[in-house]
Amino acid sequence: MASTQFELVTDWAFEAPITEVWREIAQPEHWPSWWRAVKRVEVLQAGGADGVGAIRRFTWRTALPYDLTFDMRATRVVEPHLLEGRASGELDGTGLWTLATDGSLTRVRYRWTVEVTKPWMRLFAPLLRPVFAWNHGVVMRWGFDGLQRRLAARS
Repeated sequence: MASTQFELVTDWAFEAPITEVWREIAQPEHWPSWWRAVKRVEVLQAGGADGVGAIRRFTWRTALPYDLTFDMRATRVVEPHLLEGRASGELDGTGLWTLATDGSLTRVRYRWTVEVTKPWMRLFAPLLRPVFAWNHGVVMRWGFDGLQRRLAARS
């Protein structure tokens, strides 16, 4: 693995039907209303009826004093189980959401395989790798907490 590449895996579990969890994850333009790290999502290009080909520009605030902006093109969508995208911009790589039912739980896994592209991040990635991974973990916890509240409000 290149020193500027990261493979980050996050697992979530919700006491909610898979269709409700899918509805929230598959509509990123709504994420800013429940995920405090997401500052803005702009739809740059609509995708097909299944969402494949859609391009969105994400601007994220992090737990550290920097923001990230990147475009994400939806490359695979299998409702309600899989959503994959290709990122380009200040991060370059792939993100893969997978959802599965486990009894009364919906299990969600996000696999984020990206390379940092900002010059300062590339320079310091070998040294700051644990800090960047921690930052990602905080951002994902914010997402879990926000989605948990959103799903609870619907019940």
